[in-house]
Amino acid sequence: MSMERADIAFKINGAAVSVCVPPVRRLSSVLRDELHLTGTKVGCDAGDCGACTVLVDGEPVCACLMSVASAAGTVVTTVEGLANGRLSALQASFLDHGAAQCGICTPGLLVAATALLDSKPNPTEAETQDALGGVLCRCTGYRKIIAAVMDASRHAYGVDRRMPQSGHAVGSSPIRLDGLPKVTGGEKFGGDSFPADALAVLVVRSPHYHARFAFGDLDAWIKAHPGAVGVYTAADIPGKNSFGVIAPFADQPALAEGFSRFRGEAVALVAGEREAMLDLDLSDFPVRWTELPHVLQTCEAQAGGAQLIHENRPANLLTTGFVERGDPEAALAGAAFTVSGAIDTSYVEHAYIEPEAGYSYMDGETLVVVACTQAPYMDRDDVAKVLGLAVDKVRIVPTATGGGFGSKLDVSLQPLIGLVAMKTGRPAALAYTRNESMISTTKRHPAEMKATIGADADGRIIGMVFAGDFNTGAYASWGPTVANRVPVHASGPYATPNYRAEGRAIHTNGPISGAFRGFGVPQATIMQETLYDELAEKLGLDRLDFRLKSCLRNGSETVTGQRLESGVGIAECLEALRPHWMRALVDAELFNAGSSTKKRGVGVASCWYGCGNTSLPNPSTIKVGISASGDVVLHQGAVDIGQGSNTVIAQICADALGLPLERFTLKSADTAITPDAGKTSASRQTFVSGKAAEKAGRALRETMLRFANVSEKAAIALDGTSLIIREGEATRHVDLSAMKADADGFVFRAEESYDPPTLPLDAKGQGKPYAVYGYGAQIAELEVDLKLGTAKLIKITAAHDVGKAINPLLAEGQIEGGIAQGIGMALMEEYIPGRTENLHDYLIPTIGDVPPIETILIEVPDPEGPFGAKGLGEHVLIPTAPAILNAIRHATGVLVTKIPATPSRIRAAIREKEARR
Repeated sequence: MSMERADIAFKINGAAVSVCVPPVRRLSSVLRDELHLTGTKVGCDAGDCGACTVLVDGEPVCACLMSVASAAGTVVTTVEGLANGRLSALQASFLDHGAAQCGICTPGLLVAATALLDSKPNPTEAETQDALGGVLCRCTGYRKIIAAVMDASRHAYGVDRRMPQSGHAVGSSPIRLDGLPKVTGGEKFGGDSFPADALAVLVVRSPHYHARFAFGDLDAWIKAHPGAVGVYTAADIPGKNSFGVIAPFADQPALAEGFSRFRGEAVALVAGEREAMLDLDLSDFPVRWTELPHVLQTCEAQAGGAQLIHENRPANLLTTGFVERGDPEAALAGAAFTVSGAIDTSYVEHAYIEPEAGYSYMDGETLVVVACTQAPYMDRDDVAKVLGLAVDKVRIVPTATGGGFGSKLDVSLQPLIGLVAMKTGRPAALAYTRNESMISTTKRHPAEMKATIGADADGRIIGMVFAGDFNTGAYASWGPTVANRVPVHASGPYATPNYRAEGRAIHTNGPISGAFRGFGVPQATIMQETLYDELAEKLGLDRLDFRLKSCLRNGSETVTGQRLESGVGIAECLEALRPHWMRALVDAELFNAGSSTKKRGVGVASCWYGCGNTSLPNPSTIKVGISASGDVVLHQGAVDIGQGSNTVIAQICADALGLPLERFTLKSADTAITPDAGKTSASRQTFVSGKAAEKAGRALRETMLRFANVSEKAAIALDGTSLIIREGEATRHVDLSAMKADADGFVFRAEESYDPPTLPLDAKGQGKPYAVYGYGAQIAELEVDLKLGTAKLIKITAAHDVGKAINPLLAEGQIEGGIAQGIGMALMEEYIPGRTENLHDYLIPTIGDVPPIETILIEVPDPEGPFGAKGLGEHVLIPTAPAILNAIRHATGVLVTKIPATPSRIRAAIREKEARR
């Protein structure tokens, strides 16, 4: 039964409007669905994320918590109303400071900040943090947002003043090419452009960790619910009901068949008219559950007699990764000093502010899926397999993606909405609720790790043994990648001549663990770097000096036997931190001398990370051409999830081609029009897709120079439809409009691919797993309240070797955002199935939790990378948590061995230490 409706009038962005809707409907829904003001985002529908912040009579409110009836007679301002034909100073400041990354939280932040600036044109940092404290951001780390708000009053209007008009694009920080719609509310994310006639889709999910189920009379249930069109189950899936990011391990059904393996698993779909679905209660859906025994911990899953979660995987072991070099036991036995330890980490939720959303429709015989994703071509292949279609009959059109961090690599709703569109012939739309997103999508792998490390009398590392069990949950997802990547990296960026490391991915009935910024390396680095501090203490060495003694350098061999000829920048990172390290230690010593209840600590940690797939093909293809109208059109299929690939790859191509960035037009990822640039993961896009873009730019330039019969020393320029080529005193004009264009509209074109040169790992993990590594090191300064166990961060200093900073501002933004996620992992984030399935109970850092961050960009070029560049996205998170844990240990004398280091765990460790005295 539909709700009674009423006419409700109010002003929106200066215009009078009236809507006829149920008075209790959320203001956020009315703004988006009735008035099509989709700049107001919905991240939680609970007032936890603040993405839906609007002004009501000048005051910021969460539109998801306000009924439309409460807005009657008010004046409402959304992000679309801030510009008034030209950007506000605040919006321009956001662009200049790089304060918008993925952009999903940007409208809420802009609206909240507008209210602040209306009353306080020159706010302090504390006032800014207070005003924006209710809006969560998962990408930026907040620091550039604070700077943009505080700088807004001194800002001029306009957005084009930082586009390089001449000279080099590489090394400059132009406003991001996709930045403007992020600050105006014009950007279209997964849930922002549903067709008006689309069927709404609801998902029936398992409430149990492990259960058998059977359906009742589905036809009778449909008939009893007006507006419902159909119910679809696994029996309706026409193809192979199994998907997975790594084909040999693919094991997850789009809809479970007969029994569910984890809480939140999809078992059925209900499709119907939008209004009917808004009010539909699924509690009477005809499904009977029989709960079965379940295991959530890896130790339970490995115990003798444990029920197998997959019959073909004995002992619930998905796979093992292994690296061995030298004789680690003999080395440790002969070491002057050894340390051993064990550390456990928790599930970590990605907590992107945009829940999964998208729609699907039939375009003739082609199924089109328009949704947020990190991997359009992988989506295409899995959707085609599940729905029994040829891959050329599936088209994936990525929307803007409101954060991903790895979880949006796996398909989620794509095959589900595709199935409904195929079955009904109508468009089908689905946006996950926050709860759905959190219970059904992937997490960071919990890890149980132990290690022993030994050094000689001079303080050089001579041996290490590491073992880690990683809880991969009910299905494989990226478990094999984690198991294989961890043993390669668990040594850290240090020469370790005798080494053995094993990573095991183990099934449980817990949430599926997948890719999350680092693929297990952040967990392993916590184990290794905290032991390094303990070993330095045993040796009586300064902790920074100790790391410099053994760090990799040009000519070093890694634990896989790979000789690193050049581009190794970890020593430069550590050396760059030295003055900050010395100052921080003095500051802490002075503070501690005068304080008994609070103690300061300083921690340091390093990282290295191989860019791209581990010992596997990893190609990207980029297409670029000159149109008859004189535009440079870049078909750029590397999905930008906020990290900046739309801008960085264009900058690389511009300099390789020799034409200004301002002439470029982007054609973003779409499997129908852009070549496959691979998935946005593994810190590969700047390096791999950037290298393909460099090759394509150079090839296009060569094609034009050959056409003009000039040498490579010639300069090219565009003036309208005229291509101008100068060499020495000679100048030639080519009329592009008179030339014949190809099917893409190009008169000159190039398409180039790049696949990093790697070698397989042998049975002992020896080989060349990556062509390029990035390096970094961070210092954390903090204060611990010994009575409360709270850790207050004071400053983080980060030195990262990027090879070449293609766009320094975007690189800083990545560093700050990664550090914020590392802070969450270290101190507060712990996903507990059944308990923390929303953004109220699951805590991520707010604007007040991220301290000042000082970024030091180190440029040690790698000849393999475009203009010497290396990847960065994942590296920046890896050292943060161990640096924080080492700082807590420095302050208190205790290491917390169950992560996150919550106040209760810090306090318990302090009490345990006091009891031992």
